[in-house]
Amino acid sequence: MSTPNAQQTDVKPAKRLKIEHNEISNADGNGTVAVVKTEVVDASKSRMCPYLDTIDRAVLDFDFEKLCSVSLSRVNVYACLVCGKYFQGRGTATHAYLHSVGEFHHVYLNLHTLKFYCLPDNYEIIDSSLDDIKYVVNPTFRPEHINKLDQNARESRAIDGTMYLPGVIGLNNIKANDYCNVVLQALCHVKPLRNYFLREENYRGIKRPPGDVSVLLVQRFGELMRKVWNPRNFKAHVSPHEMLQSVVLCSKKQFQITEQGDPIVFLSWFLNSLHKALNGSKKVSSSIINKSFMGKMKVYTRKIENDVAGGEEIEDTTFLYLTCDLPPTPLFKNELMENIIPQVNLYTLLSKFNGVQEKEYKTYKDNFLKRFQISSLPPYLILYIRRFTKNTFFIEKNPTIVNFPVTSVDFGEACGMGNVYYDLIANIVHDGQHKGGTWRMHMFHKANKTWYELQDLHVKEILPQMLTLTEPYIQIYERQQ
Repeated sequence: MSTPNAQQTDVKPAKRLKIEHNEISNADGNGTVAVVKTEVVDASKSRMCPYLDTIDRAVLDFDFEKLCSVSLSRVNVYACLVCGKYFQGRGTATHAYLHSVGEFHHVYLNLHTLKFYCLPDNYEIIDSSLDDIKYVVNPTFRPEHINKLDQNARESRAIDGTMYLPGVIGLNNIKANDYCNVVLQALCHVKPLRNYFLREENYRGIKRPPGDVSVLLVQRFGELMRKVWNPRNFKAHVSPHEMLQSVVLCSKKQFQITEQGDPIVFLSWFLNSLHKALNGSKKVSSSIINKSFMGKMKVYTRKIENDVAGGEEIEDTTFLYLTCDLPPTPLFKNELMENIIPQVNLYTLLSKFNGVQEKEYKTYKDNFLKRFQISSLPPYLILYIRRFTKNTFFIEKNPTIVNFPVTSVDFGEACGMGNVYYDLIANIVHDGQHKGGTWRMHMFHKANKTWYELQDLHVKEILPQMLTLTEPYIQIYERQQ
């Protein structure tokens, strides 16, 4: 129902107008060949809407689940562009219709078809000034744009005037999901993964068995990736609400938004779930996950019986990340009665994979000696530095400082493979004790060659020298070309 003082428009659908444009081609010089072009215009859709100035872009937030705020239904949901709330339906007596009549909010967006409507008059609005809203709901990236992401250091401006760098976007901590945020932010900067998920065409046609909801994980991660790299966001942060809802659903509530978890457990599950949802197999080339992170190693195992090691068994296996073991913390304090925090070099941790060093592993009935030999390194190498150990009473954190170079890390020499150099691109760290601790991450932006620290919504620059003073937990390295 329109307000009395608002500009009145004819609510009846206008007739379909047929407009003919005749062009005469003088190809033979005599003007005898006529080419007639006919354009049909639907005037009922192209007329101006008098309520476009009531749209408030500052309140629009399309990061949450697309469900009606009244009925909680996901079917036929519209966003009110005046207050930002979601309502179902467009016909008489629907929630969106009643909202438009009761609150005098007239402009709505169908969140599935991305078409704009004026209610309660119920006609479609076609206006190019609304394209920015449509782009925020579903950002799209052309190949030429993707190829320039690592060269574009230009900042973008949000609706409130905040400047942000596409790709360096804070993620909202809904309650206790910072352990998920740091993993998602790190994966958004793995180039092949980013380029793959920025193009929805790459995974839109994936078919899964009936009842399998894992494909939802792929779709939501693609949406999150496009929003993180969107240069035309209305705000300088993104809420991973839909992404995390799909995680809760697909993991059968193993990972929760309201309860702190372990990033390495989530990372392992997430990569394997994405690989499976993309119909991946054991082959390296079967999915973008394996292409980016899968490496190969040989495991040599000797069983210990009566304190004597038996024959050696060799197993060829693959890995998505390498687990590094920190040396145990000292039991005693120094002469100043202060705790001694030991330091260890990264290359010392990597010597575990040179095929020479043996380590004892115990099960409830057998003891084994194992040594690991890397046979193939992936384009992107994930290191997991084990900091938490569980004893009889509680989980203890190892505060050992790891000294590591940021660029040109020679993983090949450390693993006995020759020279293979990597550069650090993401560093996930833990602060505080196991219970009540917080997670943050550092990422390298290639375009402006700057390191940034991200902790939920907070983003700031950081010197690369400060990275070695933190307590790294997960690191992602990119192989030099």
